[in-house]
Amino acid sequence: MKYPTVFNLISAVIKKAGVPCVLIGGFAVNYYKVTRQTRDIDFLISEEDLNKVLPQFEIEGYKQDITTKIFTRLENKVKYGMPIDFMFVDKSTLDKVVKDGKKIEVIGEQFIIPSLYHLIALKVHSIKHNSSRELKDLLDIVSLIRANDVDINDRELKELCLKYGTGEIYNKILLYCDRK
Repeated sequence: MKYPTVFNLISAVIKKAGVPCVLIGGFAVNYYKVTRQTRDIDFLISEEDLNKVLPQFEIEGYKQDITTKIFTRLENKVKYGMPIDFMFVDKSTLDKVVKDGKKIEVIGEQFIIPSLYHLIALKVHSIKHNSSRELKDLLDIVSLIRANDVDINDRELKELCLKYGTGEIYNKILLYCDRK
């Protein structure tokens, strides 16, 4: 097999295209000491850069399954099984997340994940724009805060919650973090 795992494939495609891409979702959450199962692989990318890598994914058998204004899902049921979700952000946001991100290794391949606070901001933003994800993402946020000894009264945490979410979301985080 040309690529033993989906991570080998993703790494090769992204390197060949020379585009920045950030691993988010369950794999990023796991890096920050929170164990969570996931059935897909999530990345942050600009829509323009997705168009640069999409043809190579199609050659490898991936097809666009769902596409909206904010993300696309690629499915490949034959070779790799795991869907790949690409969340779209503008280039300046992506550049900041990359700059502040951390390099990690997954199955021998290098990827960038967001800083802890950027990951929390992504989850808060997700809740604000998709209420069906509230329970899952709130659980992730509270677990990330607890596992990484984040002070829930930290000014930066509050500011990012209010900037990317709402006061209501921030208050729920405080409430759930206060419970043991």
